[in-house]
Amino acid sequence: MSVDAGTDQVDEPGWEVDPDDDWALAVIATVGRQLRLRREAAGMRAPDFAVAIGYGEDLVYKVEGGRRIPRPEYLDRADEVLTAGGLVAAMKEDVKKVRYPKKVRDLAQLEARAVAMQLYDPLNVHGLLQTPEYSRGLLLMRRPSYSADEVERFIAARVARKAVFERDPAPELSFVLEEWSLRRPLGGRANLRRQLEHLLEVARSRNVELQVMPMDREEHAGLAGGIEVLTFEDGSRVGRSPVVAHGRPVSEARQLRILELRYGIIRAQALTPRESTGFIERLLGET
Repeated sequence: MSVDAGTDQVDEPGWEVDPDDDWALAVIATVGRQLRLRREAAGMRAPDFAVAIGYGEDLVYKVEGGRRIPRPEYLDRADEVLTAGGLVAAMKEDVKKVRYPKKVRDLAQLEARAVAMQLYDPLNVHGLLQTPEYSRGLLLMRRPSYSADEVERFIAARVARKAVFERDPAPELSFVLEEWSLRRPLGGRANLRRQLEHLLEVARSRNVELQVMPMDREEHAGLAGGIEVLTFEDGSRVGRSPVVAHGRPVSEARQLRILELRYGIIRAQALTPRESTGFIERLLGET
């Protein structure tokens, strides 16, 4: 990797630290300080270190000053040059989490604690159910456009959230999907086929109830926006919807009752899980 190419790559917006994310700032400051201390202990000046790892000197100062998120390959190369025995490369796990947008990371933390989730997205396949290809298609359609690094950042964050399906004991998951989101070939028909196949695979899980809202319904309680209600082991709950508290997470009983009532009606209006599986199978056959 050339010095110029390395500098250009890491200066992409997706690698900057969110100035409002205190945890991320603290992590990157710690990583940068550790890199500087190890470099100095090895008797290397910053310009020499930059040449050795194949990145620009300016970037080295930004990373060590906690102003830039280092790429995984940056940490791997630094580990080799500083003969750190894997201690520098081990920082990649924390750095990877920092790259996730704060709101996504906060949501993933809630999902990791939930014992039950009720989830409805009126526009697209819910993020927890999206294949990477489907996610990429949605992100590439964003206007104004995301940078290539930002697209990868969001995809990585969505993939990481899917750890909820691997938990033991597994949480109870209820999804309601819109028929139009299952027919729209965003990113191409091949991507849609893979997405439909993935939905059928997920629907076979004992802890997952997946329902489809057909387009021919004359009544629909979910037209005002998406709904998320998460229940935790101690019985507490948190909900979110764009029509309640401007989309901010809520835990007040009255607001939660509104969300749960609306979600319950949506489920009653949708196809049953068995009917929904058959419906998705037919769509797959038509795609």
